[in-house]
Amino acid sequence: MTSATDPQPVAPVVPRLIATDLDGTLLRDDKSVSPRTVAALAAAEEAGIEVFFVTGRPARWMSVVSGHVHGHGLAICANGAAVVDLHAGGKVLKVQALERETALGVVHALREATPGVSFGVETTAGFHHEPTYPPLHGFAPGTIVSVAEKLLEEDRPGSGAPVLKLLAHHGELDPDAFLTRARAAAGPLAEITRSSPWALLEISGPGVSKAATLALCCAERGISAAEVVAFGDMPNDMEMLTWAGTSYAMGNAHPDVLAAASGRTVANNEDGVAVVIEQILRDLPPKSA
Repeated sequence: MTSATDPQPVAPVVPRLIATDLDGTLLRDDKSVSPRTVAALAAAEEAGIEVFFVTGRPARWMSVVSGHVHGHGLAICANGAAVVDLHAGGKVLKVQALERETALGVVHALREATPGVSFGVETTAGFHHEPTYPPLHGFAPGTIVSVAEKLLEEDRPGSGAPVLKLLAHHGELDPDAFLTRARAAAGPLAEITRSSPWALLEISGPGVSKAATLALCCAERGISAAEVVAFGDMPNDMEMLTWAGTSYAMGNAHPDVLAAASGRTVANNEDGVAVVIEQILRDLPPKSA
């Protein structure tokens, strides 16, 4: 008999790679990595299973887990826009940029469709935002600029840094309603998703997602989707969860994520990722002598 805390289902094939989101998934709400989770990640890599952190965070916010990488040390950041080497201090290895002309098109479309929206721009050189864009709790603020249009102009000093993602915030709209309206207004231009409890959207280049970049990284390693176990909790994880052969929504996940994943584990504050990894390791076939 299984208990309510047992993850279901168990991976049907021997996994070669674990792909996990961070906030709301691997991390507890206080942004810590529990000792149990640290031990589980180390045990997975010791067993020959690679671990990828796949997050909406930029490379500059990866210090929370950079001390817990063991083997490869690679992470997929900014919802797939960048691949970084955590062993090298977050060095960016690959970039899939949001073209500035496209970003401007999204800004114009959202200003018309959702009056009151404010913007931030994440580039490989740092973060800039409009004066009305609110500071996010627990994160260092970026550089304030007049309006996003000025920041995105090609002739602005320092504008050569690739844009990883555009962020759009609204102080009054429901988060899911904001996402729906934004996709209706600008969906053909870019990938639009969200990962926070606020009405804050994350906008990447067309075709750029956690799933797409993870698939590329796996293909480079000869790893199939069937050999991947993925974890997530928010809409920006959904494509990754449906791509992976086995996927788990956290107990605290968004309802759409719970519906998209093939399995469910307990909440992030209960070490849901570690619970599954421990079960995976128990189910591994014994190594031949």
